[in-house]
Amino acid sequence: MSQENILSALKNLISTGTSIAQTRLELFSTDVQIARSRLVNLFVMIMFTLFFLFFGLVMLALLIVIYSWESNRILALSLLTSGFLTIGLILALVVIRSFKTMPKLFESTIAELSKDRKELTKR
Repeated sequence: MSQENILSALKNLISTGTSIAQTRLELFSTDVQIARSRLVNLFVMIMFTLFFLFFGLVMLALLIVIYSWESNRILALSLLTSGFLTIGLILALVVIRSFKTMPKLFESTIAELSKDRKELTKR
């Protein structure tokens, strides 16, 4: 009878351990998906930032070239140039802020594992 109790306790322990491992792996998977999503969003934002900054520089070059021709085109080109450069700089600031505020990778998984370790050391 004592062997049956030991086997039953061992099965319960294995079942509980497997359940905990599965939960932690699912949490880890969710963290990976979130990190991948943030990375893709950041990459897209960087691409738009580079596009607008590059286009702004091209417009600035056109402004300098056309400067000597007519006075009406200068106003239009200067407004376009300032608009593109402003958008590019704003997006650059958003990207920099995103890098600074990005949470630690797998933060929730590490927190849960830390809680598990504390619970196990209490017993």
